[in-house]
Amino acid sequence: MRTRTFRGGVHPPENKHWTEGKPIEVMPLPRKVLIPLQQHTGAPCEPIVKEGDQVKAGQKIGESTGFVSAPIHASISGTVKAIQPLPHPVISTPVRAIVIESAEQAEGGSWSSTSDWHTLSGQDLKALIKEAGVVGLGGAAFPTHVKLSPPPEKKLDSLIINGVECEPFLTADHRLMIEKAEGIIEGVKIILKVLGLSKAHLGIEMNKPDAIAHLGERCRALGAPIEVVPLKVKYPQGAEKQLIKAILNREVPSGGLPFDVGAIVQNVGTAFAIYEAVSLGKPLIERVLTVSGDGVKEVKNLLVRIGTPLSEVIAYCGGYAAASDGADRKILMGGPMMGLAQYTLEVPVVKGTSGILVLAKSARGEKPTTCIKCGRCVEICPMYLMPNRISDYAEIEKFDLCDQYGVRDCMECGACAYICDVRRPIVHLVKYAKLNLAKKKK
Repeated sequence: MRTRTFRGGVHPPENKHWTEGKPIEVMPLPRKVLIPLQQHTGAPCEPIVKEGDQVKAGQKIGESTGFVSAPIHASISGTVKAIQPLPHPVISTPVRAIVIESAEQAEGGSWSSTSDWHTLSGQDLKALIKEAGVVGLGGAAFPTHVKLSPPPEKKLDSLIINGVECEPFLTADHRLMIEKAEGIIEGVKIILKVLGLSKAHLGIEMNKPDAIAHLGERCRALGAPIEVVPLKVKYPQGAEKQLIKAILNREVPSGGLPFDVGAIVQNVGTAFAIYEAVSLGKPLIERVLTVSGDGVKEVKNLLVRIGTPLSEVIAYCGGYAAASDGADRKILMGGPMMGLAQYTLEVPVVKGTSGILVLAKSARGEKPTTCIKCGRCVEICPMYLMPNRISDYAEIEKFDLCDQYGVRDCMECGACAYICDVRRPIVHLVKYAKLNLAKKKK
């Protein structure tokens, strides 16, 4: 079977064996949820409930304030106890959140099945997707209705569904493809109708042969216009631009977006969320995530309500493993390459939470030294950049030179930092340069 890929990339230990055989388990409803009013790229929501209100699961509680935004819904039924700034797992400053305490025996939801979606127009389908608060579940959390609304002058001819999940440890998408294939396929058909396209490409890495076989069989059996494309196992194969290069052999220009080369990319989890939103009328109030690492007693793939504190998720997995003494423990939201370290467990699962990684001992290694100009980071950079030059200029605050070397095109995948022999904090320096360039522009 021929596999496709892109130029560059690295091969970190996959560590998928921890959870790839673990079926999705439904976590019991939390006693309390903390639902941030910003869980997506774009403008934050404004609350449309107040303290003391009774809400039902699936009820809209935050209204989007701009086109690039997505509404927020209650993930459990109960009482609004507070609306206040709280720590956020992604944003460095506190974000306004709605705190809901559950009502006893209140498991019902406020949604109901919709009519046959085949009778609806593309605009009607987009309205349903927006109203359900669907965002990209691959990590970026970009509002899906916006992504499905390219400028009219951009001519689309290709839809790519991302089933790669190249981040080490994470297997949530893998399990979703095995257990919810029909829902994913239905979601892809809905996307095709919205975009006016006739066929989709579904990219899956070769380390998931069961998903490739199962989805291929289901697509054939259901007559779905979806081509399953096996891809080489390499990080970051699941990044949008690399996926487009691997499947379509098109290169997104510097500063450009996928629709500049006629393509749109959606994650398999997003496709399933679209199916639930359109066919079942169910808003995005829960998602599948992976809990893994040597610092937690039981590794799992879980279906978790949005807003559940990380502390409750880890407790449900048996708490910390005996090997984790706490002194050197590290907890990441996401995987080891692009995940974000957390300083408190009292942050919630949000729409973009693909995993919780608990490491018994954080990998510190040797202290970083000056760049030795070996060029390995340049050789493997999937964006054809020079991370060595960018990080050097960022370190001496020559941010205009960082810009000249394309720092804005860096997707911060971490491949350069992973391959660096002298442990340079390249991604940190890239973020530092971008922050200062943004301040200058403002």
